[in-house]
Amino acid sequence: MEKDKVAEILVEIGTLLELKGENPFKTRAYLNAARAVEGLSEPLNRIVAEDRLGEIKGVGEGIAKKIKELVETGSLRYYEELKASIPPGLIAMLEIPGLGPKKIQALNAKLGVDSVEKLEAACRAGKVAALEGFGEKTQANLLEGIGRRRAYASKHLLSDALRVAEPLLESLRGHPDVIRCGLAGSLRRFREVIGDVDLLASSKNPAAVIDFFARQPGILKVTARGDTKASVILEGGIQSDLRVVSDREFPFALLYFTGGKEHNIVMRQRAIQRGLRLNEYGLFKSKEETRDPKRLVSCRDETEIFAKLDLAYIEPELREDKGEFAAAEKNELPALIQWTDLKGALHGHSTWSDGHNRIEEIAEHMENLGLEYWAITDHSKSSFQANGLDARRLREQIREIKRVNDRLAERGSSFRLLAGTEADILKDRLDFDDELLAELDVVVASLHVPANNEAENTKRLVRAAENKCVHLLAHPTGRLLLEREPYPVNIQAVIDACAGAGTWIELNCNPRRFDLDWRLWPYARSQGVRCVINPDAHRNEHAGFLRLGAGLARKGWLAKNDVVNALGLKALMRNLK
Repeated sequence: MEKDKVAEILVEIGTLLELKGENPFKTRAYLNAARAVEGLSEPLNRIVAEDRLGEIKGVGEGIAKKIKELVETGSLRYYEELKASIPPGLIAMLEIPGLGPKKIQALNAKLGVDSVEKLEAACRAGKVAALEGFGEKTQANLLEGIGRRRAYASKHLLSDALRVAEPLLESLRGHPDVIRCGLAGSLRRFREVIGDVDLLASSKNPAAVIDFFARQPGILKVTARGDTKASVILEGGIQSDLRVVSDREFPFALLYFTGGKEHNIVMRQRAIQRGLRLNEYGLFKSKEETRDPKRLVSCRDETEIFAKLDLAYIEPELREDKGEFAAAEKNELPALIQWTDLKGALHGHSTWSDGHNRIEEIAEHMENLGLEYWAITDHSKSSFQANGLDARRLREQIREIKRVNDRLAERGSSFRLLAGTEADILKDRLDFDDELLAELDVVVASLHVPANNEAENTKRLVRAAENKCVHLLAHPTGRLLLEREPYPVNIQAVIDACAGAGTWIELNCNPRRFDLDWRLWPYARSQGVRCVINPDAHRNEHAGFLRLGAGLARKGWLAKNDVVNALGLKALMRNLK
């Protein structure tokens, strides 16, 4: 088991112990051990193999034994027994924003609340507001959180869906009876939140393919199964449907099951206008709905189907009926960015604030990925909960980044770290003065503590965008997908301000954010605002979010020249200056 997973389990153990009302020193010991494990500069399995866990500061003898068991066996008996000893309803309540172990304990002890359902009933009866330490506002927030949790119950993040879908797709590709296969539905369109995973395959022996699919690892339950279709539940509770069609039908089925509802309606209307009928089985010369193979207009792939309807090929991400048809008719669709176009990122964190990797580790990892640059933009001092840097520490960090860059240059590397900050946007200013900001390569401005007022939030973001030292606004609406709605802001006014000032806007590609929303990028692009695809990385592996970000940028109609970090290092530095 890798160190990050071990640390995650240690944190969860600490949370569960707190939920049980254990000694706070005991719960804190697990959190301290988790931080120590996350901060290791060498592989955890090597430390375990060499029996050196006792040398890690913050890891006591008892926890060391548990870490050893996790690494060597992939599981921990103590952890499983601890989870089993706590009512599942209490653990489920941890998923509600604003509800930590101590409050859950109080609700359980004073009101007998041991499930989300009982919590909702207590809130609606006004009992929660009457408790000390809660109040009307907390009660209202809890009800809102419960409602949001219910609404999102069948929704899943794009990243979670891809993680379970791609191994299935790879297995299907390797099956001898599968001719062609692919993703379909909202996942192929790269929606930020999806309902289920749609897979499509062509075969002369569909029953064999369905049987193979139903036996794949990662499938928790088969809910329906026929000769040409199966529905299953994957890890994380995600439903997946596989349809198997003939290879002649494959391009039509892929087109049909990929397009959004509105897109598909327009496609069918275009076919009717040309004396044709389009459905999941084919494109037919007919005035009525049909599956008659004698009337089929043969098409080898989707490109040929679009051509028969007098359209240039429309990429899957754009199939939402948001202007793609007018552009395809005129052959004016943009050449969408590829994730391999990205040369680096301008928003990432290190152990100097709340990141999990040291600066030299970040440099080594990003260089090994083949990137040209990476910005270290740790939090500013007002983000005290993230160990934000004050002016003295930021200047120390600038010197440390220079030392790392000097070592890279000495060994002939062209990779470069950029010195930056993620400066908090405060009520009337930025967290650092302009004199200090001018010493940095990159200045990212972020609103972390918004007002409840749209005009106030808009004013703060506009003021930051117009600051001569600010290069880009990060996650400008503050949304957390399936958790938190965007804060109130006139985002069009913010985009206009960025256009006037030449300030860039981030597409934060952390899969919980994807902010700025893809629906807003066509307007930003029309105003000349450039995009920076940033993972907001807190771990080295978060560099992998760049692939997701490129997919969402494609969905927002962005081409390579719309994206700042598609520039090479020299061109980027010219733009930054």
